[in-house]
Amino acid sequence: MLWIYIVGCIVVLVGISVFFGAPYVPSLRRDIKSLFDEFTPVAKGDVVLDIGSGDGIVLREVSRRGAKAVGYEIHPLFVGISKLLSLGDRRVLVRWVNAWVAPFPDDVTLIYAFAVGRDGAKLSKKVQGEANRLGRPLTIVCYGNPLPGRTPARSFEAYHLYSFEPLHHN
Repeated sequence: MLWIYIVGCIVVLVGISVFFGAPYVPSLRRDIKSLFDEFTPVAKGDVVLDIGSGDGIVLREVSRRGAKAVGYEIHPLFVGISKLLSLGDRRVLVRWVNAWVAPFPDDVTLIYAFAVGRDGAKLSKKVQGEANRLGRPLTIVCYGNPLPGRTPARSFEAYHLYSFEPLHHN
């Protein structure tokens, strides 16, 4: 009976990611270092939001550069792993939250996301909505797929950088 309970819990936890989030694809440390060293440097004073932060590797690399790192993760197991691996780092904040409905931090300076083709339009809509809410441009780096219908300002290896200007409605 215990095995049925354990398997049921695993199915529910995996289902959370499948239906609400992107699949877990860990970023490689060397790729993240290249991203933040060569493509879009971050420094003290920056606030980087990682949507779907997984095990927190991006958060820890951002923190190493002196910036504040905020992770939004929907899978409770990855939230726990990320918090454990970032234990004691006051510049890292991991939230168990659905990024599609949670507002971005008001002081965010850069957004990082693994872009899944199926969610590209939804991600664009979310970032645009947050740029509108905050009343200022937002920059996002997508790893993997480019955002549909948008031309990146720059690309570097598998990374694509976009800027979203707020749309003012009168």
